[in-house]
Amino acid sequence: MHVVATAGHVDHGKSTLVRALTGIEPDRWDEEKQRGLTIDLGFAWTELPSGTHVAFVDVPGHERFLGNMLAGVGPAPVVCFVVAADEGWQEQSGDHRDAVAALGITHGLIVVTKADRAPERVDAVISRARSELAGTGLAEAPAVVVSAQRGTGLEAFRDALDAVLRDVPEPGPTARVRLWIDRAFTISGAGTVVTGTLTAGTLRTGDRMVLRGVEGEQAVTVRSLQSQNRSVTQIGPTARVAVNLRGAGRDAIHRGDVLLTPESWPATEVLEVRRDRGAPFTEVPEELVVHAGTAGVGARIRPLDADHARLQLDHCLTLVPGDRLVLRYPGARVVVGGARVLDVDPPALTRRGDGAREAARLARIPDLGDPAAETVKHGAVPLHRLRLLGFPTDGASPADVVSTGQWWIHAPRLDEWATRLRAAVEASHEREPLAPGLSRGAARTVLGEPGASVLAAVVDRAGLDERDGYLAVPGRQGGLGAAEQGVAALEARLRAQPFAAPEAHDLDTLRLGPRELAAAQRLGRLLRLPGDVVLLPTAPALAMRELARLPQPFTASQARQAWGTTRRVAIPLLEHLDAKGWTRREDGNRRSIVR
Repeated sequence: MHVVATAGHVDHGKSTLVRALTGIEPDRWDEEKQRGLTIDLGFAWTELPSGTHVAFVDVPGHERFLGNMLAGVGPAPVVCFVVAADEGWQEQSGDHRDAVAALGITHGLIVVTKADRAPERVDAVISRARSELAGTGLAEAPAVVVSAQRGTGLEAFRDALDAVLRDVPEPGPTARVRLWIDRAFTISGAGTVVTGTLTAGTLRTGDRMVLRGVEGEQAVTVRSLQSQNRSVTQIGPTARVAVNLRGAGRDAIHRGDVLLTPESWPATEVLEVRRDRGAPFTEVPEELVVHAGTAGVGARIRPLDADHARLQLDHCLTLVPGDRLVLRYPGARVVVGGARVLDVDPPALTRRGDGAREAARLARIPDLGDPAAETVKHGAVPLHRLRLLGFPTDGASPADVVSTGQWWIHAPRLDEWATRLRAAVEASHEREPLAPGLSRGAARTVLGEPGASVLAAVVDRAGLDERDGYLAVPGRQGGLGAAEQGVAALEARLRAQPFAAPEAHDLDTLRLGPRELAAAQRLGRLLRLPGDVVLLPTAPALAMRELARLPQPFTASQARQAWGTTRRVAIPLLEHLDAKGWTRREDGNRRSIVR
């Protein structure tokens, strides 16, 4: 299926054309039928001679309903631009042209209607339309001439539309879903139903989705699907679709809300854009209405230069870099111009000159956004964030970007963090020679975010060693400093009596506290066992030598006597041997050497 929107001045025959092509009345409201004036969006469908199914979104042409028109055209990839032969190009034709151009629509037809009323004007109307559409995506669009009332030219219209649709790129059926909602209503016995144009991805019954809009986010489930009044179990792009939702109330849904693949789309209230067409940003009013998809949201604009600006939205929208926006004067009901989204998470502007620097940064970003620029902006960015923004992450990383694990890191920033961290580790060695180095927690504090999140990469870049949660300069494991004399004295004592572990007062006399003992153990000088038992690292091997002389199995008391020590030392030492797998408990109090 293809989705085609109409565009053109009020009363130029858009609805009549759709009705003649499809046999379906697109005007849904009684007021529309009474006044002969389209107020809101209308929907109809038909099958072309090729077998291609087409859904039409009929939009209002009156200036009072420009917002509704933009909601209809926004998600549509193809447009039929309608100009009546008897009236020709009109003021609102220009507004619709500007909207179509701002949306970047490049596929469509120029349709001259009411040809029976002024056949002599047809050529001039086509010429004027081509002149007005020059510089837009419809500059080379085929032109067809019809009279819907008389039924002439409709077959030529269908053939021309068929030819246009053959050139429309195939959307991705496996892409993430972003369905801009244009209607929401309740059906008795079914519940809440929303409709929209599915431009990418596939919807299936049972799918768990997220509904995001003015009221916030809520988890919903696809209860059932319809397209062209037919029930389906799944539907792909491009298609008009009605989605029956479980978990959402009608009152909480508005036009401009979106149905999304969960955890796949960002939300933004502050974004930065590039002018695509229209007045320079320095010349537009501060208050605007921003149109994206079917949404129209109030916004305040902060120009950064003539071509780049920051927008503060009244409420969040689901946008990614590369999305097109239409900017409209809220009071005058005319299109100001179009813009491209460049950044949906821009940096804070707090210092003098930040605005000019930000404009220069944005000027270097291409229209579709740039994952490298996103990485440079943050210093490091997780791959899931890049995918959230719609950037591919499968291939090789850009120049000056280091790919590690699930992160992209800007290489100069990585070097900066590495230099900072190594300096902090060296300072820690000088400040606390007994310490094993700088703890990982302290390292994270030194780096801050996002550097702390890529600590492993920074450690590797800095050429540091990591052991037991501490970072150290290679070869700088810490010394003993003033504790050297006490440790040496203790070593001499234990060499003479390997199992005569010092008491607390002995350690106090030697000025050996927990920090000094920990440093000595880290350097392989001492062995610390539970219960504040301190021995030499050779003590376990010497203990096994004595145990080997005992009849097997042996008791703890026999081991203690063989070692010539106290129970305070014997029990922790035996448990240490058990843990190493050198001895084995046979029963409650007997052990054997493991042969």
